[in-house]
Amino acid sequence: MTTRPPAEVGMTLDEVDTPALLIDLDAFEGNLKALADTLAGTSVKLRPHGKAHKCPIIGHKQMALGAVGLCCQKVSEAEAMVFGGLPDIYITNEIIGARKLARLAPLAHQARIATCVDNPISIAPLSEAAQAAGVEIRVLVDVNVGQNRCGVEPGDAAVPLAQAIDKAKGLSFGGLQAYHGTSQHFRTHEERRAAIKGACEAVEKTIGALKKAGLDCAEVSGGGTGTYPFEVASGLYTELQAGSYIFMDADYGLNKAEDGSPFKDFRQSLFVLATVISHPAADRMITDAGTKALSVDSGMPTAHDLAGINYKMAGDEHGRLELDRTNADLSVGDKIQVVPSHCDTTVALYEWFVGLRGGHVESVWPITGHGATQ
Repeated sequence: MTTRPPAEVGMTLDEVDTPALLIDLDAFEGNLKALADTLAGTSVKLRPHGKAHKCPIIGHKQMALGAVGLCCQKVSEAEAMVFGGLPDIYITNEIIGARKLARLAPLAHQARIATCVDNPISIAPLSEAAQAAGVEIRVLVDVNVGQNRCGVEPGDAAVPLAQAIDKAKGLSFGGLQAYHGTSQHFRTHEERRAAIKGACEAVEKTIGALKKAGLDCAEVSGGGTGTYPFEVASGLYTELQAGSYIFMDADYGLNKAEDGSPFKDFRQSLFVLATVISHPAADRMITDAGTKALSVDSGMPTAHDLAGINYKMAGDEHGRLELDRTNADLSVGDKIQVVPSHCDTTVALYEWFVGLRGGHVESVWPITGHGATQ
């Protein structure tokens, strides 16, 4: 069931109902352009991760600035993007189960579809689903480049998988999935650089093993918002999977640039609008945005542009503002903007984006992939 949008085009910010997921359109558009400009003239193509926004409208904006397609994590996310008109989708995850495969394969009649595998068990069912639908699916080998999640170990272990894909009917070998997710949030520039240096060594080792077996590696896909300069400069990666760059969050705000200053390659554009609903004590206020409005998997959110306030969770529907004694600028009924600690998991809680420019609502976009967890 789709909920009523919290705003209408033309409203002022004060008229937007809460909690609401806001996009500062000037910052958002600046972020889109910043990464597109960075990649212009390089050999690296942008394939941004749709799990960050789950919104085909945003996907089209990314492709209009040069992205070759989008990434997704789930078949249901891919369905939302394909049905929303996106022509090229790569599911950067292992797809296991007959029902999921039966949904995945027909999407290749409407878009170019790819996925990845890290186990030979996955290949035959994927091939059967592709043949049943009369399509071809591009398949990458998922390599563990340091995250220790999915992925075969680098080097020779990838070769039998690539060979099996190459021989399977309905499938084509597309290259390597080489994503190091945890490195996106290593705080120092040197820690992130070292992590991606290790990832590149793993990629190079694997490409060498494939070449020795007579297999070309057309694509190396990976990279993210926190490490993209290293993947772009590597000479190995061909696709960049950054997703959070369009929004940013409080956790990314803790990353440091090379000189030790805050990481500011992209601007904060995503906020949750909350209303102060109670002021029961001098040092405490309560808002209407709790854990059902703001994810806490990456820590606490922060109150935007409000000094002397810590945002804490007080329940499913309540957020607590811990005030210092000098802060007397807020009253019951006031609205505040909150920076999520993790943009992806906060977006997953909502069905609508409210786009703001100059203090007015310019757009209201459906998050078509809301609830896309399968």
